[in-house]
Amino acid sequence: MLEWLLAPLDASRAHDVSGLLAWHARVMTLAWGILAPCGILAARFLKLWPGQKWPARLDHPGWWHLHRACQYLAGALTLLGLGLILGRQSRGGISGAHQLVGWSLIVLAVVQFASAWLRGSKGGPTAPAPDGSWRGDHYDMTPRRIAFEYIHKFGGYAAMLFAIVAVLMGLWQANAPRWMWLAISGWWVGCLIAFAWLQRRGYAFDTYQAHWGTNTMHPGNRRAPIGFGIRRQASETMKEG
Repeated sequence: MLEWLLAPLDASRAHDVSGLLAWHARVMTLAWGILAPCGILAARFLKLWPGQKWPARLDHPGWWHLHRACQYLAGALTLLGLGLILGRQSRGGISGAHQLVGWSLIVLAVVQFASAWLRGSKGGPTAPAPDGSWRGDHYDMTPRRIAFEYIHKFGGYAAMLFAIVAVLMGLWQANAPRWMWLAISGWWVGCLIAFAWLQRRGYAFDTYQAHWGTNTMHPGNRRAPIGFGIRRQASETMKEG
C-alpha cells in the first residue's frame, strides 16, 4: 500500500521536480489549496461567532480576524510562490495552460485585495464617523459598498475555482505521487462537506444583521442581502414613543 501511495499517478513519467519549482508548488498549494478555503468558510459561516449571544452582543470581530489572517497569509505566500518561478519559460501543453490559469488567478487575487482596500467606511453605532454620526458606506449600503460586496463575494468563489484547476494542473505537470492527490482531494472534499453542513444548519448569516441587528431603522435591513443562501432574521420595525 505504501509503495502504491508513493508512486506517481502516471507510471510512464517520473516525478522529477527541481528545487525552486517544488517550493513553488508547496507554497501555492498551502496558499490556495488550504488557507484560501479556510478564509472563505470563516467569512461565510462565522459571522455569528461560536458562543456569541446575538443579538445581545453585536459585531463580533472573530470572523473578520480569521478571514483576514488566512487571506493575507495566502497573499504573501502567493507572492513568494510567484517569485520562485518568475522568468521560467513555459514549455507549452499542460505547462502553458497551468501558467495561463495561474496568471488568471493572480489577477483575481489582485482584484480581491484591491476591492477590500477600497470598500469604504463602516459606520453604524459600533463604528461611528468622525463627526459622531452613523454615516458609513457599509451602514448606509452605498453604491460603493454594494459594488464591493458583489465583486468580493463572487470574485472570491471564482478565484477558488481557478485555484482548484491550477493546483490539479500543477500536480499533473509534476506527476505527483498518489498520496498528494488523495491528500489535497480529501481536504477539498472535507471543505465541501463542511460548507454543505454549515449552509444547511443556517450558519451563513447576513453580515449586516450580525453587525447591527434586525431593526429597519438601519438602512441595510430595508434591502435584500447580497449573495446566495444568506440567512436573515425577520426585521423589526422601530417602535415610536
